[in-house]
Amino acid sequence: MPETPLPLESLRGVVGLLAEGVATVAELGAAVIVGGAILQALWLSLRAVTGRGGDTDNDKQTLRLRLGRWLAVSLEFLLAADILQTAIAPTWQDIGQLGAIALIRTALNYFLQREIEAHDRHTARAAGPPGEGATPAPR
Repeated sequence: MPETPLPLESLRGVVGLLAEGVATVAELGAAVIVGGAILQALWLSLRAVTGRGGDTDNDKQTLRLRLGRWLAVSLEFLLAADILQTAIAPTWQDIGQLGAIALIRTALNYFLQREIEAHDRHTARAAGPPGEGATPAPR
């Protein structure tokens, strides 16, 4: 017996379920990333406080930026989930929320990247030219 094609509404239902499932996985991924980033930051902070790790301002800045990078990655996952959910049955409110989320994420990533670049420049300056110590010898 020949197979009959799925009605258009059934196909939309399947696509909607698939998109919702993928969006849920993306949201779960974001939660796992945030959880892992927090655990990593807590561990490194405890090491710094107990004297087993670095406790310099540079180390604290590095830790903060590392956490920020992971949070930015999680925002990408959440944005992907929002795009999938909005693509299924968009309303103007959904589109507006997606636009606001995308704008906030873009701004956060922009400022985080500026901080990372400034930190990298500061770290490179503190290290000095290759082959030399971090601080010049007193004269």
